[in-house]
This record gives sequence, C-alpha cells and structure tokens, in this order.
Amino acid sequence: MSDYITLLDQVRHCRLCADQLPQGPRPVLQLHPSARLLIAGQAPGRKVHASGIAFDDASGARLRDWLGLDATQFYDPTLVAILPMGFCYPGSGPHGDLPPRPECAAHWRVPLLQQLPKLQLTLLLGQHALAWHLPAAGNITQAVRNWQAGWPHILPLPHPSPRNNLWLQRNPWFAAEVLPVLRQRVQQLLGTS
Repeated sequence: MSDYITLLDQVRHCRLCADQLPQGPRPVLQLHPSARLLIAGQAPGRKVHASGIAFDDASGARLRDWLGLDATQFYDPTLVAILPMGFCYPGSGPHGDLPPRPECAAHWRVPLLQQLPKLQLTLLLGQHALAWHLPAAGNITQAVRNWQAGWPHILPLPHPSPRNNLWLQRNPWFAAEVLPVLRQRVQQLLGTS
C-alpha cells in the first residue's frame, strides 16, 4: 500500500514539463489499488486545472451518464482510477486544447498501471489514449466501431467532450449498441445500480 501512496505523492509533485505548461503544473489523477475500472483520458482542460478535480466539466457529466455512475461512485478511487495521458493542462491551440505532454506517459504510466492489480476494464477516451494502449487500432471511429475486439477488458470510446456532439449525431449506433453494454459491465464490476 505504501508504494502506491509514495508514487501518487511523487506524481502530484511532478515538475517534468513545468516550463512547457502555460499555467504551471497541477497534476490531476485518481488511483487506488482496489480500482476495477480505469479511465484513460487525454489531459485536464482549463476548468479541471482550476478545480483540481478530474472530469469536473461537461465531459465528466456526459461520461458519468455513459457509465451510469453518480458523482460519489465516479470519484471513489477504490472503484474508479482516472489516469489521463497527461496529468496537467497542456494549454490551448487553434483547435482546442493542445495534446497531452508526452513526458507524463513516458515517465509515469507504466509504474502507475502496475499499481492496479484488480483492474478489469480500461476505457480509452480519445485518440491519445487509444494510440498508447492500442497503437494498431486505427483512428477513434474505427476503434469504437470495432469495440468488441478487446471486450470485456478494454473499450475505446470517443471523448465525451461537447466538441464531439457531431460525431455522436453521425454515429447513433454508439448510443444504441455500446452504451447499454458498457453500463451493464460497469454495474457488474462496481456493484452499482
């Protein structure tokens, strides 16, 4: 138990890419060795950077709905681990937030994942998480269409950001086919209903 606490403390005090972060480092993650569900996201946005709470935004509200979890369940680290590809807000670019800083995954991802012995389902939110966990899966639409390939242990998902509303409208099969199965699996894993 102390290894994971020490590691979390090290991550929370990380300054690997401090010089490249427009608002400075503020690592946001959630981890406990008992977690059975892992959310592998992109990187915190501006609002999450300000609050220090993962998915404390419209993306989080949609994600909790997709999972059928309330905030208490979602933010219970003994149930849900949240490890984005980048732990700090990377800043914004011409088309939204910049990609996650690569230093996080290169330095921290493997040691953190090793702290999750009870993990049974990993959700890959967006292209950056998909590229790290399933590099041969193709683009996010292809991977989500082929969602059964890694089921029931790994599931690629579009990012729940409101920026993906058009994707969701163009792909109604996602809500009809994938979300009911995902909710059922989450209920089985976490004992929620």
